[in-house]
Amino acid sequence: MDTSATQAVIRFGLGQRGAEPLPANPQAWLSAQLTGPDPAQFAPTLPTVADGLILLHEQNKLHLPPGSSLVQPVLQEDMAAQAAELLTTAAPFRERLVWFWANHFTVSIRQSGTGAVVGPYVREAIRPNVTGPFFAMLLAVMRHPAMILYLENDASVGPNSPVGLRDHLGLNENLARECLELHTLSPAAGYSQQDVTEFAKILTGWTIDLKAAQPGFRFLEEAHEPGEKTLLGQTFPPGEVGGLMALDFLASHPATHRHLARQIAAHFVADDPAPDAVAAVEGALRDTRGNLGAAAGALITLPASWTPLTKFRTPMDYAVAALRLLDLPEDQRPPLPHVMAGLGQPLWNAPLPNGWSDQASDWAAPDAMMRRIDWSYGIAGHLGAQDPMVLADAALGPLLRPATTDQMRHAGSRRDALTLLFSSPEFQRR
Repeated sequence: MDTSATQAVIRFGLGQRGAEPLPANPQAWLSAQLTGPDPAQFAPTLPTVADGLILLHEQNKLHLPPGSSLVQPVLQEDMAAQAAELLTTAAPFRERLVWFWANHFTVSIRQSGTGAVVGPYVREAIRPNVTGPFFAMLLAVMRHPAMILYLENDASVGPNSPVGLRDHLGLNENLARECLELHTLSPAAGYSQQDVTEFAKILTGWTIDLKAAQPGFRFLEEAHEPGEKTLLGQTFPPGEVGGLMALDFLASHPATHRHLARQIAAHFVADDPAPDAVAAVEGALRDTRGNLGAAAGALITLPASWTPLTKFRTPMDYAVAALRLLDLPEDQRPPLPHVMAGLGQPLWNAPLPNGWSDQASDWAAPDAMMRRIDWSYGIAGHLGAQDPMVLADAALGPLLRPATTDQMRHAGSRRDALTLLFSSPEFQRR
């Protein structure tokens, strides 16, 4: 039984969309999505990071009544636009990579101020870099005002810098710690608290200029800790150049490649991927000095990647797959951000800097499953004239279990049949 075409669509992509044909050559279809620029097109009216910071600056100066916000409308517009891309993209593998890396470099709107710039962050720092060098993405992320606000590097001042000595200010280690722990090396590299402190010193002065005509990243020399710093035995010069050199060092470190490979394999292959799967992705990163397109290309050559239904769908995966399958007209689609919130994974709202889990054990609790079934019954009411058996075949093809088919055929209504499909064990997985 050849399941590769279906597997390509649901494992690496986002689920079958309506009546679109399955790829005739699954690996070629996936590989083609790893070349060229991001095909997503967004309205030019969406704010840039400078636009977002201007709104944030104006909002901070005003004493708005409770419930009023200058930022919230543009945040909602960006959420709607980027969520819609999940439902309509013709390059779903690349789009999945966008959301994987955005989660790896989580910025959450739970931190004050980030709502103004999280949409531009994904469009400006993540999307252009998902198939390029990891260093380019790391640098774009670390200099982006969204990440600086989220992990408060604008509040980190060299204690011996002119600003630090004048205002009695010191280090905030949040950005340095999370970069080492989550974004690059991981604790398995064995770095010390002293390394965290030294890296925080390296990153002092990486802040935001809110008052500029085009607000954005600024290196503030007066807040930078003077002198050389040592990180994992490597010495880096003072100034912004020291930060650039440190990020290049971290991006190409073997421990970083190992950590990224483990995360990529766990997202695409299995919650606990086999060591040889991790090693293959790690090797691609090592051999290309961290090229993310090469890592994704290695991923689709792994035999383990083509074992069906080994990954449990997160709430976002699940809702996107159901809505892509129904392929409703734009004016009939439920707002995906609202759906995600209802299913327990609100958009750009992860509770911690490590982002949303993609492990089955975190999403398969009984109350979470009941929420999915309740929602699936509601969305099944939008079935229209479509035949649920045809949709089931399109969604899962040879992966559709005979038991599910039998239950659907004996359902009391077409709506009940579609609810049974969306509730089936095979539709819950990818």
